[in-house]
Amino acid sequence: MFERLPLAGAEVALDPAWLPRREADALFARLLAEVDWETHRIRLFGREVDAPRRSSWIGEPGAAYTYSRTRFEPRPWPEALAALRPRVEAAAGAAFDSVLANLYRDGRDAMGWHADDEPELGPAPVIASLSLGAARRFQFKRRVAGARAVPIDLPHGSLLLMRGATQAHYRHALPRTARPVGPRINLTFRRVRAEAGQERRDGRPVRADEGGVAQRP
Repeated sequence: MFERLPLAGAEVALDPAWLPRREADALFARLLAEVDWETHRIRLFGREVDAPRRSSWIGEPGAAYTYSRTRFEPRPWPEALAALRPRVEAAAGAAFDSVLANLYRDGRDAMGWHADDEPELGPAPVIASLSLGAARRFQFKRRVAGARAVPIDLPHGSLLLMRGATQAHYRHALPRTARPVGPRINLTFRRVRAEAGQERRDGRPVRADEGGVAQRP
């Protein structure tokens, strides 16, 4: 059952047990073996570096994504994700044409502060984020000076929905952790607008560790 999170100015809801345990176990093992995982290169302070996670951009033909001067063409939908997509769409009440799969191998893999506010996603995107594997602590932070991080645990099989003005008002991150933790797969479903331009909505330059195809939780 979805429960709305108390984040002012945002529309965020979490079902911590959306996918039954046995099904989540099977999906995790299948995706770990079948997805074409790769290390995306991102620009950080003027240098190209490896992103601290493994990723795969998957979607319909034409659902390309440009990030950090790199154009990512979608890989075809694996059978397991193609079967899962209608269920995620029904839960979110939205249609999706693409998904970013991220593999966090251990606590050293992470995601920096970012918002899913790229022009390709539109002004008020609906993002559905499914977590599989080891539970990790996710964080939200209001996009104002001095804001404090709001932590939330994302367990195996949980589905997090973000919609409305969430990306305009908040950033989110998956920080590193020193405690022993196993691998985690995160799937963020979204819809890409083919007519989008190349500038971000607020006109500010995109940092290498915020937003973009290599920067989802």
